[in-house]
Amino acid sequence: MKILVIGGSNSRNSINRKFAEFTASLFGSTSRELVDISQLAVPLYSVDRENENGFPDVVLEFANKIDNTDIIVLSLAENNGSYNAGFKNLMDWTSRIKNRKMWGNKAMLLLSTSPGARGGATVLEAAKNYFPYIGADIKGSFSLPKFYENFDSEKGITNPEWLQNLKNIVNSIKNA
Repeated sequence: MKILVIGGSNSRNSINRKFAEFTASLFGSTSRELVDISQLAVPLYSVDRENENGFPDVVLEFANKIDNTDIIVLSLAENNGSYNAGFKNLMDWTSRIKNRKMWGNKAMLLLSTSPGARGGATVLEAAKNYFPYIGADIKGSFSLPKFYENFDSEKGITNPEWLQNLKNIVNSIKNA
């Protein structure tokens, strides 16, 4: 199984990237490729840029990574109740590529986390409602609240109940 791991944030120290990487590791010995949005030089989307210059290579490469994976593990950052601007910009560009659905009808495990008590629940719900329309086959979702209290960079999720809940979701996807 080939997994595309995306932290939906343009922060260099993205907690959502850390959470997505940890979650992807729960799938066991599989091929994993990380997309670090903070390292992508994606110009701000505008129809004028698209018409004048076409699609940036980095966007076409991202779309190709989606097309060449079995499952996407995506953890969304929440900024003011919505998608992170860097992630949204990449999504805007990718969704404009002709003759494709944004997520390529790929299986997806959709995640979110934040320092707050809701764990990015607002953006997670928005994505769960919208992403199927743009080609995501959402197989499961999970929100981790209070990231800094419930996650350790060495151990992962430290709350045993939440860890087991996430492992159950991953196992159901693996066994499907």
